[in-house]
Amino acid sequence: MEQLKVLIENFDFITWQMVVMWAIGGVLIYLAIAKEMEPTLLLPMGFGAILVNLPINPAAIEEAIQAGEHLPGVQGVLQTLFDIGIAGAELFPLMLFIGIGAMIDFTPLLTNPKLMIFGAAAQFGIFFTLALASLLGFDLKDAASIAIIGAADGPTSIFVATKLGSKYLGAIMVAAYSYMALVPLIQPPIIKLCTTKAERKIKMQYEGKPVSKLTKILFPIVVTMIVAFVAPDAVALIGFLMFGNLIRECGVMQSISETAQNALANLITIFLGITIASQMKAADFLQLDTLIIIGLGLIAFIFDTFGGIMVAKVMNLFSKKKINPMIGAAGISAFPMSARVVHKMGLEEDNQNFLLMHSIGVNVSGQIASVIAGGLILALVQAVI
Repeated sequence: MEQLKVLIENFDFITWQMVVMWAIGGVLIYLAIAKEMEPTLLLPMGFGAILVNLPINPAAIEEAIQAGEHLPGVQGVLQTLFDIGIAGAELFPLMLFIGIGAMIDFTPLLTNPKLMIFGAAAQFGIFFTLALASLLGFDLKDAASIAIIGAADGPTSIFVATKLGSKYLGAIMVAAYSYMALVPLIQPPIIKLCTTKAERKIKMQYEGKPVSKLTKILFPIVVTMIVAFVAPDAVALIGFLMFGNLIRECGVMQSISETAQNALANLITIFLGITIASQMKAADFLQLDTLIIIGLGLIAFIFDTFGGIMVAKVMNLFSKKKINPMIGAAGISAFPMSARVVHKMGLEEDNQNFLLMHSIGVNVSGQIASVIAGGLILALVQAVI
């Protein structure tokens, strides 16, 4: 009888907002399983969204908060993970960057350094959205945190929003990672809108020049040192990213490199996904500001893609060797999804049009550029306030 009484009481605490969040969680799980869109991320996010919105006696939560104790049940566990892994020392984003760095092969970029131009151009949406969010009434810290969604880089978004103490951290994290997973749906229509069929058919020869092992080892070290001078606030992010790449390229830590690329990256991604969901409580998430933030994040993605494509089109006005403007879209940093999207679109236009190496080069340059952009945003905001 006691258990039945508890069950009936729990039903009394169900609200329509909880039901909406269950539906959102279900959609994320569907996309992860049925559409195979970043399942290691969307599946834990979707399940976590359901988990944190299960009916719990509000009085028990209020008593725990007033007593300075952990929240009851699973909410307490997830909040602890959030405090340790994200809010405290940004541990999860930094550890994930080691895995990402170990995955990245900078050879396409090192053979054609001018691809960095597209990585830089594809950060345009960040600064455009910063201005737009400020005009919409968000204070500078929150506007900057929202704008960094356009980095298409979840760890960078979390790092910047946490450093700036944004009160919209939950919505920013969800938007950043959701848009990263949805790159294959978001980018193709934007690319087609910004390019002609003839431009999408432009073939580019990959002139793969040999890159020495010494160059590959020195590159992550030199980049970290340069960023320390240009954007010191980004040193932690770029340092962990480049440390992961150094593990890959040094040639004497093969097993550790494979662990970082697979076991470490997958484990941290799972923890990160379900920890992000701890911020998807119905009362905090279902607000007008959240919808605006999600909309601004989409605008940042659109203008990042637009910026990379437009720079490629401008360069074609002065270049004898034409550039396929689609590769500029890969500069948004969503590695390696964006590069795959561009490559696939090239093959759809011409089955002999292989753009993968070019788009990968732009994609990894965008990874570096997004971290630098995050550091510049932090420096800009801190200088103003």
